[in-house]
Amino acid sequence: MDSTKKVRPPLKLPRFVIIIICVFPAVITILFYSLLNNKSAMGWAAAHISAPIRKILGLINSIYPFSMMEVLIAVAVVWLVYFIVKTIIITVRTSDKLKHLSKRLLTVLVVVLYLWGLFCWLWNSGYHGPGFAEKNGFSGGGVSIDELASVTAYFAEKANEYALLVERDDDGHYIGDRREFFKTSTSIYQNIVNDYPGLEGRSYKPKAMLFSWLMSRTGYTGIYFAYTGESSININAPLCLMPATIAHELAHQRGVYREDEANFVGIVACVTSDSIAYMYAGYLLGLMHLMSALAFPAYELWAEINGSLNLSVITDMQDNNEFWRSQEKVETGIEFFDNVLTSLTEVVSDTVDTVYDGFLKSQNQELGLRTYGACVDLLVEHYSR
Repeated sequence: MDSTKKVRPPLKLPRFVIIIICVFPAVITILFYSLLNNKSAMGWAAAHISAPIRKILGLINSIYPFSMMEVLIAVAVVWLVYFIVKTIIITVRTSDKLKHLSKRLLTVLVVVLYLWGLFCWLWNSGYHGPGFAEKNGFSGGGVSIDELASVTAYFAEKANEYALLVERDDDGHYIGDRREFFKTSTSIYQNIVNDYPGLEGRSYKPKAMLFSWLMSRTGYTGIYFAYTGESSININAPLCLMPATIAHELAHQRGVYREDEANFVGIVACVTSDSIAYMYAGYLLGLMHLMSALAFPAYELWAEINGSLNLSVITDMQDNNEFWRSQEKVETGIEFFDNVLTSLTEVVSDTVDTVYDGFLKSQNQELGLRTYGACVDLLVEHYSR
C-alpha cells in the first residue's frame, strides 16, 4: 500500500477573476476623478458613501483601546520591507527576472490603487462637495479689522477668565488630566448642535497614540484616519490645547472635512461644551489664531489685547511654544548624534509638511497648511452675527 501523500497543486484563481481584481481599483479611481468637479455628485458621495462607511468603521474600531491605525501602518511597513527583500531575492535567483519583477511590481501597483481609490471615496470626496461653511450660510466675504479686533478681545477676556479655573501646579503651569479629556470627549458636541444641527451624530472616543513622539517630531497633534474611522491624539503635546485637538479630530468624524472648518467647529464645540478644560482650550486656541491674524494689519490693537492677557494665559502660550521648539532638536548628550538626529528630524518634518501641504492644496484647500489658521474668518463671522 502506497502511503505517499498526494501533494495538492496550489489554488489558482481563474484568469478573469484576477483581471477583475486588478482592474477594479483603477475603475473606481477613474470614476472618482471623472466626477471630481461635480460638486453635487461629490456631496452625494460624501453623505451616502463616505459617512455611513466611516461611521461603521468608527463603531467597530471603538471596541479596541489602542489605535488600529497605528497597527495597520506598522503592519504595512513590515510587509513592505518583507516584500522588497523577497522581490530582490526572487529577482536575483530566477532566470526570467523581468517576468517575476513585473508581476511583483504589478502587485504593488494594484495595492496602491486600492488604497488610493478607497481613500478618494472615503475622504477626498468630502473636500470637493459643499463644505461646512457653505452648508451653514457663511458668507466667506472677509472681515473688517474692527470685527477681528472685537472678537479677538472677546476671546482674550474669556481665556483670561477660564485660565484661572483650570488646575495648575505651584509654578502656574497647566496640569490637566489627559484621561479625563478622553473620557468626556464624546459629550462635547451636545450643545453646538443647537446652532449647527448638521453636526448631530455620535462621537467615538479618541485613541492615544503609541508613536506620539514621532508626531511631536513632525509637528502634529492629532490625526483622523478615514480607513478606520478613528481619531488618534498625540498625548505628548501640551495639555492646555489637547482638548481643542480632540474636538478638531472629532469634527472630522462628523463629516467636517476641510481643516479650517474643522478648526472652527472644534473651537466652537469646546467653548459651548460643559467642560471647563474644553472651554479654556477652545478660547486659548481661538485666541492664538485670532491674535496671529490681527498682528500684521493692526499691530497697535494686537499689542493692546496682548497686554491684557493674564499671567496664566501667557504661561500656557509660552509653554506651548517652548514644547514645539524643543522638538526641533534632539539632545542625547553626544554632539555627533545630536547633530545627525536633529538634521534627520528637520528633513522628516519638512518632508511631511511638504507632502501634506501639497495634498491639501490638491483638494481645493489653496492655503495648504496655512488652512489650519484660516478658521479666523469663520470665528469672526460666527461671533459677529
